[in-house]
Amino acid sequence: MKIVIAGAGAIGFHLAELLAKENQDITLIDTNEDVLVHVARHLDVMTVQGDATSMKIMERAGVKKAALFISVTTSEKTNLLSAILAKQLGVKNTIARISNIEHLLDDNKQRFNQMGVDVLISPEKLAAVEVEKLLQRASFTESFEFEDGKISVVGFTVDTTCPLINKTIIQIDQETPDFPFRGIALLRDGQTLIPRADTIIKKGDHLYISTQSQYLNQAMKFIGKQLKPIKNIMIIGSTALALRVAQQIERKYNVTIVLEEESKGKEFAQRLEKSLVIHAAPSDIDILKEEGLERMDALIALTDNAETNIITSLMAEELGVYKTIALVENVNYTHISKNIGIDTIINKKLITANNIFRFVRKGRVAAVASMHGVDAELIEFVIHKKNRLLEHPIKELHLPTQCIIAGVVRGEDSFVPDGNFVFAIDDKVIVMALPEAIRQVEQIFK
Repeated sequence: MKIVIAGAGAIGFHLAELLAKENQDITLIDTNEDVLVHVARHLDVMTVQGDATSMKIMERAGVKKAALFISVTTSEKTNLLSAILAKQLGVKNTIARISNIEHLLDDNKQRFNQMGVDVLISPEKLAAVEVEKLLQRASFTESFEFEDGKISVVGFTVDTTCPLINKTIIQIDQETPDFPFRGIALLRDGQTLIPRADTIIKKGDHLYISTQSQYLNQAMKFIGKQLKPIKNIMIIGSTALALRVAQQIERKYNVTIVLEEESKGKEFAQRLEKSLVIHAAPSDIDILKEEGLERMDALIALTDNAETNIITSLMAEELGVYKTIALVENVNYTHISKNIGIDTIINKKLITANNIFRFVRKGRVAAVASMHGVDAELIEFVIHKKNRLLEHPIKELHLPTQCIIAGVVRGEDSFVPDGNFVFAIDDKVIVMALPEAIRQVEQIFK
């Protein structure tokens, strides 16, 4: 697929890197020559220097031949205008990154759609929604919902309190007949495995399971976690995401936000309704203690410094804070964070990529999700035509061993299917696939 990306910053580079690994035909546009030199050294993609709102630059980038145009520069105006131009040049799907969330109101989205912008994406809004979801399910390190939560995928660390240690998947299944679940991924020593019936769960593993929404409370008992309600939350950082998260959650929780810059403190105080804004150094753990860190149920570290976020989260866990969430934008740190015991991390680049990748995947794709540190994708396919998928049970479909069916949604019903399950037309099928299996899975569900 020919894909043109405007903006070679953090999100644009990350998208290009992921897409280039799949042998997609990628062209990156950016005004900064040094940034493009860096891209050329690290990625096998075409680069074009210039303004993405220039028709000449768009033509040089081959936009007329592109199936997808993604504009993720730091300028909202550039993103919107370039997406409109791309649509006029014949691009099938256009995506623009925005910062003003008023654009996401239904009426405004429809207006932009009529002008040629198919999808509006706000990384801060997406990440804020993710944080709120993690607070609601604080016992899990990650949580993904499909079809309004009819099927959920949750991740957790197997610690000393977990009753699953040294048991095989089949043993666990036999001991919990009233809890339908599927172990879909196991992160062990930095390696991603698909758990099988005889896989033994070990202390320190990070296990992902899929289940139906009505069994989520049972899932917490299943993993040996005690559900604790979240009431008091401390956010550290003066980033746009810190403000967005505070705005998103302050009506449900008691929020204290700590930031260093006085000018930012005044801005936050004006734009927040109920949150307590404190001017202090977010990296100073003694000051955070003075401001009540030990009394908090959750700490959300959202500075623009990954090291500060990681260290502060670890210190908060040492002090007994029940839930910690750290913003870690460096993909390399994602793996390290898992290994050193960070509770939950979020990555705006990854969250944004999840929302864009469904336009790249072949077949009828409703959603795509990537799990932090896990070398695999969750893809929701829609069965849209009669083929061999409808004629045989799952165990006879010869699916690649590097994938697993996480769940199926059929109308208002959901299933964690066994090998005898037979798909039906319009089923939503959630598949977890390792990178080497994605192409084959796409062809099966195409």
